[in-house]
Amino acid sequence: MGRTASFDTPIVVTAARDLFWDRGFEAASLADLERVTGLNRSSLYHAFGSKRGLFDAAVADYLETVIRPRLRPLLAESAGRVALLEYYAGLSLAVASLPDDSPRRGCLLVNCAAGLAGHDALARKVVDDYRAELTAALRNALAGAAAESEPGTDAAPTVLDERARTLASLSMSVMLLARVNRDESLALLATATAQVQSWHP
Repeated sequence: MGRTASFDTPIVVTAARDLFWDRGFEAASLADLERVTGLNRSSLYHAFGSKRGLFDAAVADYLETVIRPRLRPLLAESAGRVALLEYYAGLSLAVASLPDDSPRRGCLLVNCAAGLAGHDALARKVVDDYRAELTAALRNALAGAAAESEPGTDAAPTVLDERARTLASLSMSVMLLARVNRDESLALLATATAQVQSWHP
């Protein structure tokens, strides 16, 4: 019979998530993980199998608690111009308000894209799936905005695809620059907002 975990798994995963978010997979040492979770490595390995298993749990938590709640309004049937503008306003608030020493600056997935995902097929898929999920959410809201602008007509699929890719690229660049240059990150968010407003005055 296996041992029963004597710790709160969601709390452990959140602590590890913030460390990975701050430092990336490779720079987060086992000693660091022991320190932030309060567990020794044998307990971590027993619960998650490996450092990578803990990272995968942290990424799953990040998607469910940070990314998808933010994307949900963009995926609503009623999503349109307002949802897009509110999405970028929310990102602007998050970027502007987080202190420089917060581990939650930027995006955990974007932060790890150039590291682990560069030579790990599973991590690469997770990052690319996130890109696709973000792009699809933006495209849904863009389609709604187009329908609001011209009721009874459908926007050309190629136009929607191009605009969704443009906004997704801006969004991911914002999350990368949030750790490097906050002002430029906020400027890109303003650019994304202006782009939406130019497409749908």
